[in-house]
Amino acid sequence: MPRSCAVCVHQEREKIDQALVDGESYRVISQRFAVSHHAVGRHARQHLPATLAAAEEAHEVTRADDLLSQIDDLRRLARVILASAMGAGELRTALAGIRELVRIVELMAKLRGELDERAVINVVLTPQWVQVRATLLQALTPYPEARTAAAVALLEVDDDGRS
Repeated sequence: MPRSCAVCVHQEREKIDQALVDGESYRVISQRFAVSHHAVGRHARQHLPATLAAAEEAHEVTRADDLLSQIDDLRRLARVILASAMGAGELRTALAGIRELVRIVELMAKLRGELDERAVINVVLTPQWVQVRATLLQALTPYPEARTAAAVALLEVDDDGRS
């Protein structure tokens, strides 16, 4: 069974990690916390990066949640303004409110990863694809079974855009 990391099980692990992040030497840390400088070095190399990555990820999640919360507040406010404008018969203002709500909803969808704006290229419709398909089928003319199998496979690609 592998040994436990002396720093990971140390009562003052958080302070040791902070000292490592602050750039203190292994020797100084080992003396202050009564742990070997080899254990401090091993911990810094093997365990600290994962701890820092998890902390950064948690920080990013918190920031993202805060941003989504702010956008949601704006969405609620825009709805109130829209309702007020509609109630007052101010149609131009109401339409501007609708446009703003659409923009806010779009932004929320982007931030949540619900809106994919990547370009979609249908290679089946390109002139190059048509030429490749014709050339392949022409080359397979002396081999009728292979030509038929290739034609069936190519039709499937043409029908649903994937092989």
